[in-house]
Amino acid sequence: MAIIDTDDNERKKGSAEFLVLAQLEGRPRHGYEIGVEIERRSEGAVSFQTASLYPVLYRLERKGLIAGQWVEASGQRRRRYYKLTPAGRKMLSEQRRSWGAFLTALQRATGPEHA
Repeated sequence: MAIIDTDDNERKKGSAEFLVLAQLEGRPRHGYEIGVEIERRSEGAVSFQTASLYPVLYRLERKGLIAGQWVEASGQRRRRYYKLTPAGRKMLSEQRRSWGAFLTALQRATGPEHA
């Protein structure tokens, strides 16, 4: 079973940036909310610990794909909200095409043969 866990971790690592960008498409979100949305949209199949998302967020911000802004709301602690930049929207679109082509190829390569 450890092999499956390792495989899942590697898949998650390779798709983390794509998953984060997709959660920011509709509106700005903070790190915890991004993790919750990934888990909700994947119906629990994909989940990240909040702490493991922050290196991804920092990396995307350094690349100029997202922009973060601190927001303080009355009675709540300060949170950093992230939004897509134009470069991030372009990257999200490119990754959707690339992942779509990759998944289609996997289905063809691993699907049952048609006689």
